[in-house]
Amino acid sequence: MTHTKQRVFVAATYDTKGHEAEYVADLLRRDGLDVVSVDVSTSGAPSAAQVSAQEIARSHPEGAGAVFTGDRGTAIAAMALAFERYAAGNAEIGALLGLGGSGGTALITPAMRALPIGTPKVMVSTMASGNVAPYVGPSDIAMMYSVTDVAGLNRISRRVLANAAGAIGGAFRQAASATADDGQPAVGITMFGVTTPCVQQVVPLLESRYDCLVFHATGTGGQSMEKLLDSRLLAGVLDLTTTEVCDLLFGGVLACTEDRFGAVARSGAPYVGSCGALDMVNFGAMDTVPERYRGRKFYPHNPQVTLMRTTAEENTRQGEWIASRLNLCNGPVRFLIPEGGVSALDAPGQAFWDPEADAALFAALETNLHQTADRRLVRVSCHINDPLFAKTAVEHFLEIAAH
Repeated sequence: MTHTKQRVFVAATYDTKGHEAEYVADLLRRDGLDVVSVDVSTSGAPSAAQVSAQEIARSHPEGAGAVFTGDRGTAIAAMALAFERYAAGNAEIGALLGLGGSGGTALITPAMRALPIGTPKVMVSTMASGNVAPYVGPSDIAMMYSVTDVAGLNRISRRVLANAAGAIGGAFRQAASATADDGQPAVGITMFGVTTPCVQQVVPLLESRYDCLVFHATGTGGQSMEKLLDSRLLAGVLDLTTTEVCDLLFGGVLACTEDRFGAVARSGAPYVGSCGALDMVNFGAMDTVPERYRGRKFYPHNPQVTLMRTTAEENTRQGEWIASRLNLCNGPVRFLIPEGGVSALDAPGQAFWDPEADAALFAALETNLHQTADRRLVRVSCHINDPLFAKTAVEHFLEIAAH
C-alpha cells in the first residue's frame, strides 16, 4: 500500500493576496516544511502559485467555465465549490492555511470544512473578530484576526502572518506525530441538560470498551458529531438526544440542518437513537419568542433560554421527518422510544408532561419508519432518564456494533 506524502497547503486569491501568500509559504519552507501554494482567485490572471486557479476551477462540477464568469459574486461562490471539491478527499493536504478578506474567507473555509476533523486548519481573516460561525460550522478551523487588512506586507501584517505560519507548522508537525486515539474506538453520544442523567448512566456502561465523546445538542453539536462520523472518526453513535429536529422544524435557535442523520446514512455506522428532548423548542429570552407562538406552554430554563412544549401535531410532524431520514440509513439502526417520557421536564408532575403529545410522536415514528431486520423501533417501558433505558440503549448498541 502506497503512502501519500502530506504537505502544508497555503491558499489565497493570488491576484490580490499573492505577496502575502508567498511570504507565508517561504517562512514555512525555511522551517523545513513541504509547502504547496494554491491560487483561488477568480480573475483568471496567471500567478506564481504551484496550483493555478484554472486547475482548481476544473474541479467545479460544470467545469472551469462556471467559475470565470466575470461576475464577482457568482465567481466566488463557484470557486468556493470548486476548491471544496478539490480539497475533499485530497490525501496530500496535511494542513491548510488560508489568507483572505470577506470574499477569500467565504471562498476558502468551505474547503477547510470538507477536510477531516484533526487536519490543521488556520484562516487568517479580516472577518475573524466577528461572528465566525458561518465560516467555522462544525469543523475545527482556527480563525486568526488579521488586524490590518490582508493588503500588503507591513510591520503588523508580517507579525500576524508569521504567527499564522508558526501555528500551522506546529500543528502540522504535532498532527503527524500524535496518536489518533488511546487504542479504543470512539463513540458519539448526544446530550442536553434534560437528558444528562441518561447519558451519565450510559457512559460508565461503555467506557471500558469505547472512548465516549459527548456532544451538546445545540445544533452545532449534532453537526460536529456527524462531521466526525463522516470523517470515519467514530465507530458508532448513541444519538439519544435528537432535540435539534424540534428547532429545525419549528423555528428554534438550536436547529440542526436538513442533513441531520445524513452522516449515519453515508457511513452505515452502528446507530442507536432516541427521542431525547423532542418535547421542546428552544428560544432566547421570552421577548424573542415569535408572535405566532404566544399563548403556548413555556418553561423559562434561564433568563436567556425559553423552552416551548411541542404539541401533538408538531410531534406527528417530527416523527414523520425523523422516520423519513432514518429510512435512508442502510446500516444497523435501533431507534428507542422511552414510553415514560422524553426529557426531565416530560415526566409526571413536571412542566412538560403530556402523554398525548408523546403518543402522537411515537405513533408517527411507528407508522412511518420502514422497519427491517437492520432498522428497528424499540419501545422501552420507562422514562428516558431511568437506568433501564440507559441499560437497554447500551445493550442494543453493543449488539449491533459486534456484527
